[in-house]
Amino acid sequence: MIRIVIADDHPLLREGLRRILEFEDGIEVVAEVGDGQGAINVARTMKFDILLMDLNMPGVNGLEAGRVIRRECPNVGILVLTVDDSDEKVFQVLQIGVAGYLLKDVDSKTLIESIRKVYSGEPILSPSVTGKLLDQLSQPSPLKDTCGLSDREMEILHYVVKGSSNREIGTSLFISEKTVKNHLSSIYRKLAVEDRTQAALKAVKLNFFQLE
Repeated sequence: MIRIVIADDHPLLREGLRRILEFEDGIEVVAEVGDGQGAINVARTMKFDILLMDLNMPGVNGLEAGRVIRRECPNVGILVLTVDDSDEKVFQVLQIGVAGYLLKDVDSKTLIESIRKVYSGEPILSPSVTGKLLDQLSQPSPLKDTCGLSDREMEILHYVVKGSSNREIGTSLFISEKTVKNHLSSIYRKLAVEDRTQAALKAVKLNFFQLE
């Protein structure tokens, strides 16, 4: 029997997943939680095989919960089921050692097959995520030290150097202004600067980009 815990902040989605899974022989949903802390608590108190988890949840999100659960309960297979396929999130999540990464547009048959494969020790990735990994592997390694900035952060920093506003950056990259601000906070921390002006100056000083 494959014992599953569902972690998602949308009750209707949890209910739908439970109904799909409980129709299958050999699969049992043993708990449902609405946030990452709930997933951590269940992992610490209950034995189960697979955590079917969203990433974008209130409080402790899926990425943070995944790190804790991988460290404390390495025998639990984490299968991410999310709408977020941004490059940064994909690579962050894969780095913590999840067993699978699926998008929420997956059909029920593929979901069931993925659960069984994860249970048997086979990693699962959606086609779009596989494509991102192949693209990443095909890119040459950077020759300069970029202070630990991710590809997305370097992309945003490039727009900052060119004088673009948060709104303009968001429009160009098809992301929200809030996401831009979150990336900027990370950029400031990694570059040890206080604001976008200092960040732009440091990027030029370190020759991150050629000025256009």
